[in-house]
Amino acid sequence: GEMGAEGIQGVDGKQGEKGEQGSKGEKGDLGPAGLMGPSGPKGVAGSKGGRGAPGKKGSRGVKGARGDTAKLLRSAFSAGLSKPFPPPNVPIRFDKILYNDQEDYNPSTGKFNCSVPGAYVFAYHLTVRGRPARVSLVARSRKVAKARETLYGQEIDQASFLTVLKLNAGDQVWLEVARDWNGVYVSAEDDSVFTGFLLYPD
Repeated sequence: GEMGAEGIQGVDGKQGEKGEQGSKGEKGDLGPAGLMGPSGPKGVAGSKGGRGAPGKKGSRGVKGARGDTAKLLRSAFSAGLSKPFPPPNVPIRFDKILYNDQEDYNPSTGKFNCSVPGAYVFAYHLTVRGRPARVSLVARSRKVAKARETLYGQEIDQASFLTVLKLNAGDQVWLEVARDWNGVYVSAEDDSVFTGFLLYPD
């Protein structure tokens, strides 16, 4: 015959037994950070670092005490002639002092007396008139330099000379004119001057 009407739904059955453990699932998401733990022990000292950049310039220090200054050695003179035509073959006495603070030059003898050993500059500027002039620069009683100016009549000229000499303490230097060649002249308008000074001491 024909299919009958659908029956009433039955009651739920009893819970089944626990199934077997399934396969391991995928790794879950990172959980929230936990609380900070206590500080660990001090580690071993590291290796020395590289040199740092230069620091800023410090403030100016206190001024130091005055040091000892070496005594400055000096020797210089310049003297002029007061009378024309000096005697020959003896030191010319330049007796008109222009500078002689150390008194190493003696105007009464015409000689320079070395008190500071070293290198010296000597020079002269002489007016020559009417007769020739032969001039010698004498050091340690030896003529170390000679010059001459030949004039006659009423002519006037100048003779100049400059040199450097090495002197020891006690050495003497002066100028001389030769016999018949002593035309070194001086007047109110014309000077004849002998000069010397220490260039540097030993």
